[in-house]
Amino acid sequence: MIIALRKKKENIAEYLLYMWQVEDIIRANHFDINAIRQTVISGYGQSDEVKEKITRWYEELTEMMRSEGVMEKGHIQLNRNVIISLTDLHLRLLKSPEELIYGAAYYKTLPYIVQLRAKSGGEETPELETCFTAVYGYLMLRMQHKEVSSETMEGIKQIGLFLAMLSEKYRANLEGELHLDD
Repeated sequence: MIIALRKKKENIAEYLLYMWQVEDIIRANHFDINAIRQTVISGYGQSDEVKEKITRWYEELTEMMRSEGVMEKGHIQLNRNVIISLTDLHLRLLKSPEELIYGAAYYKTLPYIVQLRAKSGGEETPELETCFTAVYGYLMLRMQHKEVSSETMEGIKQIGLFLAMLSEKYRANLEGELHLDD
């Protein structure tokens, strides 16, 4: 909860990846709040009051996952809304004549997106979700100390640069610093 709030303000891409990890933590703990307390919350160096707030946050997310039918896979609407917001901004940035550097970064990333979508078995996943899925998959491989090919690393690096740029544009937009002609 504390990390999520900070990341949401600072870097929306990191926030979304963190929230996907939280969903997986809830799944790994079989939606059992007592298990989450033991494996996750107990490790936080926080007061009992803060730990109780964190527990309620996990309980709310657990309930969202149950009620939205994403217990085995998928993402809660809260996280899907982030993708929707980012996609909206992404499309506005691509249309803007002032955002040529952003457009160039996107078109440099596009071949990797196309390649990843082709490998996904024809699923119609939105482009940005494809990017986040690739980065999340890479992070999971790293956590498992698995090898990553140089080709994959090249793609992840480009996707990461693109998402970092989009995140910065998102932050600037929230703070009223981004002026796009719509």
